[in-house]
Amino acid sequence: MKNIIVTGTSRGIGFALVQTLLAQGHQVLAITRQKNIFKTKPKNLHVLEIEITENKGLEEVVNFVSTNWKNVDVLIHNAGRLVHKPFFKTTTNDFLEVYKVNVFAVAELTRVIIPFLHKGSHVVAISSMGGIQGSMKFAGLSAYSSSKGAIITLMELLAEEYKNSGISFNTLALGAVQTEMLNEAFPDYKAPITASEMADYIAQFSLTGNKIYNGKVMQVSNSTP
Repeated sequence: MKNIIVTGTSRGIGFALVQTLLAQGHQVLAITRQKNIFKTKPKNLHVLEIEITENKGLEEVVNFVSTNWKNVDVLIHNAGRLVHKPFFKTTTNDFLEVYKVNVFAVAELTRVIIPFLHKGSHVVAISSMGGIQGSMKFAGLSAYSSSKGAIITLMELLAEEYKNSGISFNTLALGAVQTEMLNEAFPDYKAPITASEMADYIAQFSLTGNKIYNGKVMQVSNSTP
């Protein structure tokens, strides 16, 4: 049984991931911006309804872990923000809002959780094929895709910085998954993978991938995107 933190759990992959991990018997701290997402709360589910982009929210995470767990085995950065509009219509604020969730919050949450990680802990960032250099890019996703590229590099750097600690940092660059976010951005596109199917893969990788990988980005896609 592992102590696992998952961000972005209100819907899509994050929500499905929590269900998968709970069914496996792990202790799960689900972080969500929305209230009353989980109608039933088994004993191994803990929910924080917070903003991870704010210091107050990060303090609540630290307080929970220090009071209840003392250590964290897996941290999964799943929360994401997407703005879909032509580049010439984007603003600095658009980029800031995307980067606040997709990059800055990942860095800040990782920083405050580092003291609770230990040899064998695994930090997994959920990125996108859109953030992979040389992959097909899609118009209208300048802020989103560039932020997903940034998080790949951040995880690589953290893997190097903490390589002597036994803590692993890896990134999963996902292809298209049938989620609410995808439907909002591309209503006519039908992805070949469901949120539950991808959640099963992420859960398995988060629990075992660090035995083989560190500082790597895995391209998880059987299609383009």
